[in-house]
Amino acid sequence: MATARVSATPEAIEIIEKLKKENGELIFHQSGGCCDGSAPMCFPKGEFMIGSRDIKVGEIAGCEFFMAPDQFEYVKNTHITIDITKGRGSSFSLEIPLGLRFIAISRFYTDEELKNLEEIV
Repeated sequence: MATARVSATPEAIEIIEKLKKENGELIFHQSGGCCDGSAPMCFPKGEFMIGSRDIKVGEIAGCEFFMAPDQFEYVKNTHITIDITKGRGSSFSLEIPLGLRFIAISRFYTDEELKNLEEIV
């Protein structure tokens, strides 16, 4: 079985499911740019323009997860777990009005995981 590049905690999945009920299909994008910097951001599908160079690194809770190429280059050797924490971020991400924000937790892959990474398409 292939090693996923991104996953989500049960707490983050609970919030994602709530946001999906309120907003329909969602996508995630992590840029490494302005606002909350490299914080993962959640948008209704179709309301955020995915760039032609953005990389789909996987899916969490049925939502596609994209990353800017320069950010991916920085984290390509780490597994990313999306979690949720209290506090207001400074972005346009859907969870912000709930007084919450998504965060990315990275860890290096094991040697075995590196051998079985999901391909980037």
